[in-house]
Amino acid sequence: MKENKKTAVVTGGSRGIGRAICLELAKQGVNLAINYAGNQKAADETRAACERLGADVLLVRGDVSRFEDCNALFDAAIQRFGRVDILVNNAGITRDNLILRMSEQDFNRVIEVNLKGTWNCLKLASKIMVKQRYGRIINISSVVGVMGNAGQTNYAASKAGVIGLTRSLARELASRGITVNSVAPGYIETDMTAALGDEIREAVKKTIPLQRLGQAEDVAALTAFLAGDGAAYITGQVIHVDGGMYM
Repeated sequence: MKENKKTAVVTGGSRGIGRAICLELAKQGVNLAINYAGNQKAADETRAACERLGADVLLVRGDVSRFEDCNALFDAAIQRFGRVDILVNNAGITRDNLILRMSEQDFNRVIEVNLKGTWNCLKLASKIMVKQRYGRIINISSVVGVMGNAGQTNYAASKAGVIGLTRSLARELASRGITVNSVAPGYIETDMTAALGDEIREAVKKTIPLQRLGQAEDVAALTAFLAGDGAAYITGQVIHVDGGMYM
């Protein structure tokens, strides 16, 4: 590890928005402890790309809905880097369906990963950052957590919960030099949106004032800013990266 470099824990960092965030932080000289759920190939690709940018990278496989897996992630990060300056809670899943067809299992699983997984990491990061009297926490929510969306009662509830966690924890930790903010992406070009099909994608674009889907790099740029020194007086905020969907 290079001296005087900050360390970030990023969950769900192997691909999509998570990978873009890792790359942007690496560009800014941040070392990375990257959590991934199971796609080893994608995780290795992300690590290699970040290492080419000069970052020291630790990969830790785990399910963020399991507190013990999150504990292992933070223990590994501390053992490798000595501190955790930044936490990006990005890990998330969808199990979409109309409520009449949605199973209890699909509701529970989305809440477990997206909301409980975020809480697990917030609890562990808070303990470290309070001792440091410094920290930057960024929780990835969604425009759906603010606006709602048919067929996503589980996902919308989980992401609305992330916003509640963000604002509450920002109040708890502000006196210790720790900021807590949320980034709420709209429709972003990822594997998930690629699966929507051309007709649905075109319909979605009509709901976006900028008339296009966003890029993962758009979310990454804001996340990296909130993780940096320039955002020291920003906390408890939900900032949208959605092309104007929510105003």
